[in-house]
Amino acid sequence: MKTHETALDYKGYRFPPEIISHGVWLYFRFSLSFRDVEELLAQRGIVVTYETVRQWCLKFGQSYANELRRRRPRCGDKWHMDEVVLTIRGKKHFLWRAVDQDGNVLDILVQSRRNKKAAKRFLRKLLKGLQYVPRVIITDKLRSYGAAKREILPGVEHRQHKRMNNRAENSHQPTRLREKKMRRFKSAKQAQRFLSADRAHLGAFSTATTPSECWGVPCHFTASIRDME
Repeated sequence: MKTHETALDYKGYRFPPEIISHGVWLYFRFSLSFRDVEELLAQRGIVVTYETVRQWCLKFGQSYANELRRRRPRCGDKWHMDEVVLTIRGKKHFLWRAVDQDGNVLDILVQSRRNKKAAKRFLRKLLKGLQYVPRVIITDKLRSYGAAKREILPGVEHRQHKRMNNRAENSHQPTRLREKKMRRFKSAKQAQRFLSADRAHLGAFSTATTPSECWGVPCHFTASIRDME
């Protein structure tokens, strides 16, 4: 069986992968700042600066997230789609998000518009990443969804009702917490990069008490650190 797993390069880093991956997990799994992670690691006797934690997250966060997405089981066939406003440097952007019937975040996309072109772009990104067609799509009454769906997924059932889309709307809450913690995103590119990694880590570890209990972990975490103490 062909695997997509690739070895990460930790050459030049002072700390072993167990500590680096644990710091990245803490940051993405909980609503923590880099300084919070610095203090939690210091409590375990690991002296590291918040700037180093930031570099770890930039370097390895997306790689860990990609591996988690590759290993996760197939998600549901009922897609809830919604968009929420992000204010970035005084300008409105829209965070497009899709979740399945179980609340698993399928994908996100930060765009400056919410017209038909933006909806089509998001649908194409979803189909490319998931590589399967949903049974039904549920959205609010934004007309862009219907126009895009008719061109890209003409045979898929589409239900439009605001109260039916609570699943997608509730999934925005962790993003609002993060946005507040980070004092807003600095750019659309930063928001896209962070939220893409955050959704994979949060979804993977939302029910696990330790990272090692979760499927698809591409590295060593808490248990290894306990052995090092």
